Amino acid sequence: MDGNAPQLLSISAFARRVGLAPSALRFYDDCGVLPPAHVDGASGYRFYQPEQEKRAVLLRELREADVPLPDVAVVLDGPREQAQRVLHAHLRRMLDRTERGRSAIEEILRSLPATGSHAEARVGGAELASAIRQVVPATSSDEDFPVLGCVLVELGDGEVRLVATDRYRLSIRVLHPAAMHGDPRQILVRAADLVEIGPWAARNTEVTVEVDGGAARLRGAGECRVLPLFEDRFPSYREALSALGPPEYRVIVDRLVFRDALLSRGDTSYVTVATAEDGLAVTIATAGDGSAARAGTGDPAPAAPGGAATGGSAVCAGMDGPASGAAADGTVSAASDTIRLEAICSGPPLRIAFDPVTLIPALEAGVGPDVLLEVSTATHPVIVRSADQGSFTTLVMPVAPLSLG
Repeated sequence: MDGNAPQLLSISAFARRVGLAPSALRFYDDCGVLPPAHVDGASGYRFYQPEQEKRAVLLRELREADVPLPDVAVVLDGPREQAQRVLHAHLRRMLDRTERGRSAIEEILRSLPATGSHAEARVGGAELASAIRQVVPATSSDEDFPVLGCVLVELGDGEVRLVATDRYRLSIRVLHPAAMHGDPRQILVRAADLVEIGPWAARNTEVTVEVDGGAARLRGAGECRVLPLFEDRFPSYREALSALGPPEYRVIVDRLVFRDALLSRGDTSYVTVATAEDGLAVTIATAGDGSAARAGTGDPAPAAPGGAATGGSAVCAGMDGPASGAAADGTVSAASDTIRLEAICSGPPLRIAFDPVTLIPALEAGVGPDVLLEVSTATHPVIVRSADQGSFTTLVMPVAPLSLG
């Protein structure tokens, strides 16, 4: 190198200045994201210019943030708009991963056995009975998964939660106790045992839920009821909740009118709901119209009593045209197999299918005249909740009708 050549730094000197190991510099040279300014032909030694420091430091920071190398190359050499897109996408992935990890750790902490710890919460008796009535329909009688026949009862964070799921539906009722103390606890109670206790709880003004070690009981009006506990690991429902994105579609419709529309045909395989600005079109598919498949499998869902298909995931696509024809007085009017309802719909046109076996109980468990359906993406559960009771939420998996391709 002559005296007019720019100042070059050895790989070791450059590595110290930019905070990267020499082995990392060799790797990034091999990948083509940080080639040296000069390679000695005889020795193979790499040399770098001081002007490369800014690129090397940015590369190091991107790798410390776990940005994949293909995205690193875009940030280093691509247009600004594309660099922003890949960085925002990576940030969303990191936040989602962090949230899933947080939910998993919290779930594990709640499930750790607590030896000798005591917790209790005092709730309204009628409230507890109502919560039992709302969440128990979401349990399952599947003998292969007996834990799904149980209700998870959580005490902690100033709340009492009752949670149930059959894998295709998830119901959560939150109670706010008048008084609560002790360590956070989590117990499993068979749905049948809770159903038996429900009428007793409704007759009491207040009921105290007590958990001591491996035992649980309810106290009210001088009477004590023992809660038989079930030992198993309940599904990590908080992970499902944290995975839900913001809703893209919202539908508000009369709860009982919607339910009656779903019940208006006897032998139903699935129902398709289509939205538009002026209402909701509910199309009833009878057994002869084909079955419904679980998302990602292409396999028909097994038939349930009455010919309905069970389980599934979502089909959510733009419609070819708007739904219309809602009756002015809000009543149901039927044309062929399509029933049109008054509804308030927001978001782009939506077409989605449900199994009535999972959707109808979610509507029946609600309270108040209206129900709100929130849809985030085509692959996520639909949130079904009441405007009059924010403490009760049901998640329902849509289905993919095979006849829709």
